[in-house]
Amino acid sequence: MCLIVIAIDAHPEYPLIIAANRDEFYSRPTAALDFWEDNPHILAGRDLQSRGTWLGVTPGGRIAAVTNYRDPSAMTPWGKSRGQLVKDFLAGDQQPESYLAEVEKQRDQYCGFNLLTGWLNQIWWYSNKNSGIVRLKAGIHGISNHLLDTPWPKVRTMKQKLAALIDASPVIEPHAVLDLLYDPRPAADEHLPDTGVGKDWERTLSPVFVVSPDYGTRCSSALILDKNNRLQFWERTFLADQAGPKPGETRRFELQWPDMPGTT
Repeated sequence: MCLIVIAIDAHPEYPLIIAANRDEFYSRPTAALDFWEDNPHILAGRDLQSRGTWLGVTPGGRIAAVTNYRDPSAMTPWGKSRGQLVKDFLAGDQQPESYLAEVEKQRDQYCGFNLLTGWLNQIWWYSNKNSGIVRLKAGIHGISNHLLDTPWPKVRTMKQKLAALIDASPVIEPHAVLDLLYDPRPAADEHLPDTGVGKDWERTLSPVFVVSPDYGTRCSSALILDKNNRLQFWERTFLADQAGPKPGETRRFELQWPDMPGTT
């Protein structure tokens, strides 16, 4: 996952809205959103190379997501798969804070990451490029390939777009959130971050929706939890093509809880 924007208690009808894009090499094998055969309670897409995931939930109300922290000078070939951090939380039964505390003890075994874990009504953030574990407060938060709420152009753009949708819409539909994520406009050069990959690559990676010959946005995700504890989880995949990415399929799942877990 390379962009995730989270609205917590920002809409009177929807306590949680998540919009996210996963950017990856087109050649990396991937399974679309579904319940996993080997972990039937995990609902997520899957990286078929390392067997982890970038974003997922469970019927018990657990949620987790990860983004990479972009720092080419600190990349290590021996680093563990960051997608396994998401999978292990979803597959386990630890409380979010205690899980992140365990991850923090192993922080040097991974290349840079931002990790979100929690319940659908209680989400925590940790990065091994920062100190401390933070519970997300009410409002709209964004993470790309730096720290929480670092104001990169794509983060600012997507937070503004989601805020505008929330302000204008009494009913938030998943397709409307997915449509917000299809924005391939690059940032102006004067607003580009400098992460050590060069100006051309910074420009390529700057849009909400990334397009390049070999690397780009592979899928967009929308998660919407309403006040009746109904979660809609939609994923729209994209296929690489010489003329540019083409929409593939849109998968739609719905989960319902009589009472929201994680409140005690």
